Amino acid sequence: MKTPSSLDFLTESLRRLPGVGPKSAQRMAFHLMQHDREGALQLGRALSQAAERVRHCAMCNTFTEREICEVCLDGERNPELLCVVETPGDQLMIEQTLTYKGLYFVLMGRLSPLDGIGPRDIHLEKLITRATDGVVKEVVLATNFTNEGEATAHYISETLKARGLKVSRLARGVPVGGELEYVDAGTIARAMLDRRTT
Repeated sequence: MKTPSSLDFLTESLRRLPGVGPKSAQRMAFHLMQHDREGALQLGRALSQAAERVRHCAMCNTFTEREICEVCLDGERNPELLCVVETPGDQLMIEQTLTYKGLYFVLMGRLSPLDGIGPRDIHLEKLITRATDGVVKEVVLATNFTNEGEATAHYISETLKARGLKVSRLARGVPVGGELEYVDAGTIARAMLDRRTT
């Protein structure tokens, strides 16, 4: 049975989402058409509205509907601290800890030469301009602990240190509540190397 072309287009569009394969996309498309037409219309409106209104903050590069995002406009935050993250999702996770009160810069990616992603693709020039504004005193690198994230942190660290900035890296180690026998050896090794006095 050949499905209608509109349904094919919907299925193919859903496949663009990360982690959604052909079968999952087809199930979602069928579900929306069979059980939730109003939800499908709402989803369409929400996607259209977001695509039209959401832009990058002129200061930190995160998503916002304004020229400058709410975090950058918050006078209660410490402008001397700048935390560099890969994605707005990473920024949100740090915000949820309620432990960081500085400002951010969102790279919107990470260096990955194999995928053709270089310094220009992660807005490095914009980051350098932001970090060397005369106000920032310390840059906290909070990229992920993947090979690409580590390479990105190293590249940014060397670039900013050459301009006289203090650069720190988010610590790694054993998760809270974790038992050593269930933690992988690489994590334990890094926790041992990054240990601190008490």
